[in-house]
Amino acid sequence: MQPILKSCCGLDVHKSMVMACIAHGPLDKPPKFEIRKFSTMTDDLRTLKEWLKEYGVTAVAMESTGIYWKPIFNILEDDFEVVLANAQHIKNVPGRKTDVKDCQWIAHLFRNGLISGSFIPPREIRELRDLTRTRRKLVEAMTAEKNRVQKVLEDANIKISSVVSKVFGVSSLNMIGALLEKDTLSVDEIAEMAKGKLKRKVNQLVKALNGNVTDHHRFLLKQHLAHIDCIVERIREIDEEIQRKLRPYEKEFRAIQSVTGIKEVSAASVIAEIGVDMSRFPDEAHLSSWAAMCPGNNESAGKKKSGKTRRGNNYLKATLTEAAWAASRTKGTALSAMYHNIARRRGKNRALVAVGHQILIEIYRVLKTGELYQDVGAEAVNGRKSKNRELRLIRELEGCGYVVSKVL
Repeated sequence: MQPILKSCCGLDVHKSMVMACIAHGPLDKPPKFEIRKFSTMTDDLRTLKEWLKEYGVTAVAMESTGIYWKPIFNILEDDFEVVLANAQHIKNVPGRKTDVKDCQWIAHLFRNGLISGSFIPPREIRELRDLTRTRRKLVEAMTAEKNRVQKVLEDANIKISSVVSKVFGVSSLNMIGALLEKDTLSVDEIAEMAKGKLKRKVNQLVKALNGNVTDHHRFLLKQHLAHIDCIVERIREIDEEIQRKLRPYEKEFRAIQSVTGIKEVSAASVIAEIGVDMSRFPDEAHLSSWAAMCPGNNESAGKKKSGKTRRGNNYLKATLTEAAWAASRTKGTALSAMYHNIARRRGKNRALVAVGHQILIEIYRVLKTGELYQDVGAEAVNGRKSKNRELRLIRELEGCGYVVSKVL
């Protein structure tokens, strides 16, 4: 192996301490190793930075250990080239596992150019990522809270979910709120609270709202509904902050929404996860592989085994899957036709992953070229499918010894 870095550092990161190893010296001679231990307190990390400067370190490599690498990265990124390595890719030989040997092994690999860095977006994108991920967690918490409300209503024998499609619509919430104040609701009261098409279901609503609501149920419902209101307010505040963070990327934000199935929330999440600079990925295949939205490679002795997708960026995969589901419900679009063609043969789950993969490819092209996505329509996809089917049947017939000629 030929060394490529004259002075570099490997960090073995833990929650409370960092073991640092500097590998330095002429490239044509074995390196000298300087090893020191630092705590992860801010003052000690600044001392680590000054120590690295004393030895002329230009680049630092460390494992992506949970969230513990982040404060170290934030302090070092302005003065050094910081490479974040996948821990699975730099495992040491079994039986040589100590903190000192780990940091020395990382420094050795890094000095010889054997560590490939993980994708780390700029600080502004990382901050946007924190916001979009927090928003998703809050939405999940709100969904769980709504399920608890449903559970309490069923326990009180309030069957409003059997009559109303949106239990948390304006009419339904008004009726549930009224039940918190009184045991029964009159027909006139229900008719006044019913909006739109619900006015035709007043008689059904009277029966559905005639339950056995106790003080215990009222207490639980008040707690859950208050929590939902609090979460809604937090989501609103986060949405405002997300919009503020997206102002420098307004052009890309709008362009991504041209892709079928992508709206404001999904577009913000995509930018937060992959950024807007597509030069970090050589082509769309590399981006798809990084996101684990493509089949995995598992071949041995010439035999292909399971090609299930790898574990990747779960937040991005969830966003693309949701976008694929939305695209599948559009009419006359290429992605909708693609979904139905694959779902018919391989099932809905595989179809969603395939469409999500195609959406990611289109997003890459939009960000790379700056041109808006143009949908070719369902007819182009179905026509291509018919042509491929025709060619496949011709090959099968020729394989059986027949000579096939097309008659115009």
